[in-house]
Amino acid sequence: MAAADAFRAGVRCMLMRGGTSKGAFFLAEDVPADPAERDDLMLRVMGSPDATQIDGLGGAHPLTSKVAIVSRSTHPDIDVDYLFLQVAVDEPVVADAQTCGNLLAAVGPFALERGLVAASGPHTTVRIRLLNTGDVATASFATPHGEPDYDGDVAIDGVPGTAGGISLEVIGGDKALLPTGHVSEEIDGHPATLIDNGMPVVLLRAEEFGVTGDETPEELEARADLHAALEGLRVEAGRRMGLGDVTAQTVPKMILLSPPSHGGAVATRAFIPARVHTSIGVLMAASVAAGIRLPGAVGADFAELTGEVTDIEHPTGTFPATVTVSQDDEGRWRASSVSTRTARKIFDGTVFPRPRP
Repeated sequence: MAAADAFRAGVRCMLMRGGTSKGAFFLAEDVPADPAERDDLMLRVMGSPDATQIDGLGGAHPLTSKVAIVSRSTHPDIDVDYLFLQVAVDEPVVADAQTCGNLLAAVGPFALERGLVAASGPHTTVRIRLLNTGDVATASFATPHGEPDYDGDVAIDGVPGTAGGISLEVIGGDKALLPTGHVSEEIDGHPATLIDNGMPVVLLRAEEFGVTGDETPEELEARADLHAALEGLRVEAGRRMGLGDVTAQTVPKMILLSPPSHGGAVATRAFIPARVHTSIGVLMAASVAAGIRLPGAVGADFAELTGEVTDIEHPTGTFPATVTVSQDDEGRWRASSVSTRTARKIFDGTVFPRPRP
């Protein structure tokens, strides 16, 4: 579809909550194939750049200014392809260097809603290729009547009420868990672990930045000195991780770790990268859980690990991440993760993008 047509006729769109995020879901065939035209369209759909996103679907926060573009996959072992776009709120920026594990929870149900896959009985399994990262996910969810059942008794911290559970298994394939090959290294005088278990993140000790680990996101966002220090670290970490110049990108995520205080394995405050996550992303949690299981990694010395489930503490509760780490014959660390999320269809219809910038 040409962008000009979209402004006049609208675009088929489904707004969905996936995990602790919310985003606009589109079929790839319904949006421009040209990345520049596509990104321009998404800025107008979400109402960016504007701090309130008053003229679009966005909710004035990075967690609610997200887009998923889904298509039937041509790969023989994959059902659908999923492209994630992070639409900046107050800047004319659309980033595609990361994926989103929370919206990933809604990809399988969306694919079924749009007829890209068919239900396979009381439960349906969908194989998803994450185009941003090359990872592969398997989503399993209830389909008792041939359609997604969004109702259920699964609760996740950061989302009110309960909903139907969705199991997500993510495997990184041949991608290295430690992009630089080092379990720990120094950046600007701070020990850091650069790790990518589905999401490139940098693990840092919170105490080195004057953070105790129980601050609210608002308190941390108010510290200009903290943001400046972390942004300098982030840019250098991005270069080392092979991500290039990440100044205009949203990865790597910066995660401050501190000892747990609510019975979990470790406490986190995740910068995404300027705002602070009100909870923690699925793949951020998976990367943290893998990192603190590596001897010598940042946080491994104070993490309290009691079993295969790693409870990651965050500002609104805990995230249970099941992560397996192992070394291959060449000594390289690899990991896979399993998590339980929920998702919900909020509306299905036609969205009319803002016609002018």
